[in-house]
Formats: sequence, C-alpha cells, structure tokens
Amino acid sequence: MHTAASTPTRALAGHQIQPLGLGCMGMSEFYGAHDDAESLATLHAAHQLGVRHFDTADTYGFGHNEELLGRFLRGLSSAQRAELVVATKFGIVRQPGQYERRIDNTAAYIRSAAEASLRRLGVECIDLYYCHRRNPEVPIEDMMGALADLVRAGKIGAIGLSEVSEETLRAAHAVHPVAAVQSEYSLWERGAEARVLPATRELGAAFVAYSPLGRAFLTNQPPADNSLAADDFRRALPRFQGEAGQANQQLHTSMAAMAAELDLPVATIALAWVLQKQPHVLPIPGTRRQRHLAQNLAASTVVLPMPVMQRLDSLFAAGSVQGARYPDAGWAGVETR
Repeated sequence: MHTAASTPTRALAGHQIQPLGLGCMGMSEFYGAHDDAESLATLHAAHQLGVRHFDTADTYGFGHNEELLGRFLRGLSSAQRAELVVATKFGIVRQPGQYERRIDNTAAYIRSAAEASLRRLGVECIDLYYCHRRNPEVPIEDMMGALADLVRAGKIGAIGLSEVSEETLRAAHAVHPVAAVQSEYSLWERGAEARVLPATRELGAAFVAYSPLGRAFLTNQPPADNSLAADDFRRALPRFQGEAGQANQQLHTSMAAMAAELDLPVATIALAWVLQKQPHVLPIPGTRRQRHLAQNLAASTVVLPMPVMQRLDSLFAAGSVQGARYPDAGWAGVETR
C-alpha cells in the first residue's frame, strides 16, 4: 500500500514551488521528431497542473527550445510569469547536426550568451542561469565574477551550476552564492549521493535532478534501442545497448513488478522515491506529451512505504545499473563521473 499526502513546496531561486518541474529539452532535440503545437499545449497543461519550474538551455535545438518557451511565456499574464522559475544555461557550443561540443566559460561568452537567451525567451531577467558545463581552463573566480555582474545588472536572478564536483561548488559558492546545482539523479544514476548532494544540502543550494526517469527507462514502457528514431541520442548511450541494455531490462522487470503491487505507474514510483529520498531535490522530468504529465506530477503526493523504499534502494544499489551514462563525447565538461 501507499499513502497520499498534500503537495509540498520546495525552495528554488527565491521561490517556493511544487517540487516537480518540467525539463523542456526533448521538445526541440535529441529524442526524435518534435511538434511545436503539441509542445506548447503540454507547457500550458503543465502550468495549469501547478508546474512553476521550466528548464531549458541555449544549446537545445540551437536556440529553438528557448524560443519555444518564450512563446509559452508570452501567453501568460505578468502575475503568472512572476510565479515561475525559468531556468536556462550557457557553456555548450555545438555545430548543427553534431553531438560533439566544446565548452566556453569565458566572461565575454557568458555576457553574449545571456543576452541571446534573454532575447529568445522574451524576458528582462533569467530567474536561474546555469553554467551548463565547466571548462577548468577558466578560473572559477572569473566565471562566477561574470555571473555576479549579471546578477547586479538585473539580467539574471540566481546562479546555478551543472554537473560540477563538490570542490567546484564550494569554490564557486565562496565567490557568490550558488542557488542550485543541476545533475543527473535517479534510481538509474545515484553518483551524486556520495558528495554533491550532501554539499548542496550543507550550503543551502537546491539540487535539480535532470533525467529523473532515466531517459524514459524508469517508465512503464522503457525504450528498446531497436525502436528508437534514427536521430534519438539514446542510440548512442551505453546503458541502452547490448549486454548492458539487456541486464538493465532485468532491473526494470523487477521494478515493474513492484509498481504492479502498488497499482502505480513505474514513473510515479521512480519520482516519489527521489522526492522521499532527498528533501531538497527538485526533479525535472521531461515530456512532450500531456498524457505523461499527470502520472509524473502524482508523485508529489505519493508516500511510499519504507519497505518499498528499501527494496528500491537495494535493487538499484551502486553497481547494479550496467554501462556508462554517456558516450565519450558526452563527458565534455562533466566533473561528476
């Protein structure tokens, strides 16, 4: 059995919001074909269901994702807009049609990237602005100094970091408060539990969990590599391929049996586990389709029994998931392995 609770709120960039946000990346790139009309309908449906945290980046669709989010924002009143945390990111520089990237954290690039994001989003201030990936050749003091200048200028409201180590987080926080750290975290990927999650909790920074459903692995219908679109980047992810993929399917089978016992979707259980495990984590599951929203957001009010939490912890203990989480090119700028 599971019990239901009222929807709590969690702190992010000066706002108290419901803990589940919406990751918008897949509305523009990486997961096959996309449909702007369907995506806009999903954005509005998410807002009507109480979502107040929307996450994008300048590299998603080479600006398309920010422009799409900007179209959604223009449909809101100023009062509705003031309730939101709109987050975007800088630092990954790619060429169209290529997954390979370089990382730019220079002050000049940060200034130009922020201005471009402000234009695409159609806003005067970015609520939460992340360094998407770190280039260690740029001193952290220089990068954070450039971001602090944007805060003072009213261009950004709060500073975030993505996929950084505990050491980088502490060094950055000493220059200017870091409001949030975004990294991959789920049953599928628990590396942050060792050092980064405790450090964010200590420093009072939110932890934003991307891919909290393991890129759709932790759902009722996990993708099989032979069913993915030709341009779906999961075709290149080791965890979906070969022997690793087959071994991970066995984990899913066990989790699906637990979900059936509880009469809940796999996705709801996966998100509820994150919320119960980490009281300062805000997951941002991504979906392009309205039908997935309700079962994702239901996790906010589900309380899993402790034996279920323990079974999930055991099933997805360190080392149980097979394969690296990125191909070689995807590790550029990632400090957390």
